[in-house]
Amino acid sequence: MDRTSAGCSRFCEATGRSFAVRVAIATLGCKVNQYDSAVFERLFAERGWERVDFSARADAYVVNTCTVTDRADAEARRLARRARRTNPEARVVMTGCYAQVGAESLRRLAEVDYVVGLGRLEDLLAAIAGQLEGSVAVGNLRRENRITTFGLRSFPGRTRAFVKIQEGCDLFCTFCIVPLARGPSRSVPPRQVIEEVERLGAAGHREVVLTGVHLGGYGRDLNPPTSLAELLGMLAERRLDLRVRLSSIDPPEVTGDLLAAARALEGFCDHFHVPIQAGDDRVLERMRRRYTVAEARAAFERIRDTFPQANIGTDVIAGFPGETPEEFANTLAFLEQAAPGYLHVFPYSRRRSTAAAKRWQPLPERVVRGRAARLRALDRRLRRSFARRFVGKRLEVLIERPSQEPDGPWRGHSRNYLEIEIVPRAGLHRGMLVQAQVVGARGRRLAGVAL
Repeated sequence: MDRTSAGCSRFCEATGRSFAVRVAIATLGCKVNQYDSAVFERLFAERGWERVDFSARADAYVVNTCTVTDRADAEARRLARRARRTNPEARVVMTGCYAQVGAESLRRLAEVDYVVGLGRLEDLLAAIAGQLEGSVAVGNLRRENRITTFGLRSFPGRTRAFVKIQEGCDLFCTFCIVPLARGPSRSVPPRQVIEEVERLGAAGHREVVLTGVHLGGYGRDLNPPTSLAELLGMLAERRLDLRVRLSSIDPPEVTGDLLAAARALEGFCDHFHVPIQAGDDRVLERMRRRYTVAEARAAFERIRDTFPQANIGTDVIAGFPGETPEEFANTLAFLEQAAPGYLHVFPYSRRRSTAAAKRWQPLPERVVRGRAARLRALDRRLRRSFARRFVGKRLEVLIERPSQEPDGPWRGHSRNYLEIEIVPRAGLHRGMLVQAQVVGARGRRLAGVAL
């Protein structure tokens, strides 16, 4: 029995196997949370518990929470209320980042039975079974130096699979609560990453997404140290028959070594999510980001020099405390010039215990909303513009889902993360990689014909 299986068996034995449980999971937030929920599903299956939809009547409801914004917190509370309405007798268990940093406030909610922090899988299983001693089980992750791995063999219900290769963050940007929730940066050893990728490929997944809280920090904590570039090089040596995508990487980590390794990896997806957060140096300094606008621009240019068709997406915070009209105009100007393929727009959300919350008063809500609206309008224009560049070209598409309508188009994504509708034909199926000729564009979505 490998270490992973032994670990799972230990967790499964923690609360016995004497009864069946119907469990529903709702997952909020990032790809790391989605990976964690897949681990939960594996543990539930090993116990013989039945996974049901969150809208169904279950014995236990698990909400895997996010706490990046106030809106994420509110959505977690809404899901707890929804679970309680669906089955007033069920156990409602909150886990994830909001549970880690806001345990006491969550436990005071009448709808919540248990709050379980990150990495406490035995306690999570005990809570679901109604056998947890006490109602809150949250530890201190600030000095945590281990990362628990489970070597997933499949990613149920998905054509692309996520592989968590890194956890935590050491950077402490002034707006971000994630380091307080997830703890310091820890990396999965390369051998274990490669084995998991190979298992997922053998299970039929045609694409894996390497993900982490601070992906670019991968390997620095290992002995001997390694890097994301070196990991990509090791994957290239395996000549894998699948696509490999990166989840997110900061501008300083878009290095020549990384891009060269990505270029050498057959199946690498030319899609880079590079969060800049702002396009003004003074705002970046207040955010405690580790680069200038010029350095962010150079990162975009390095990507395009290596991958001319790359889709570069980015995150932008609208209305960071103290942001002047001039500073916001500089961000808009940078985005117009850099022309990313899409934006993820986040209105600034004050997170308690962060440096920004302690030092600066937020801008008026109407100002934040107005700036977010302008950024979202720019996002729509950027998406349309980037998509139209590929009309008439041939792209490789991973088929993800059929149409909801009879004889309607199948949908999937290209390597550079463009959504494409494929005219149906015999032989198409979910999880298939096909070459498609792009024949048109509707908004940000392309239309294609499988070749």
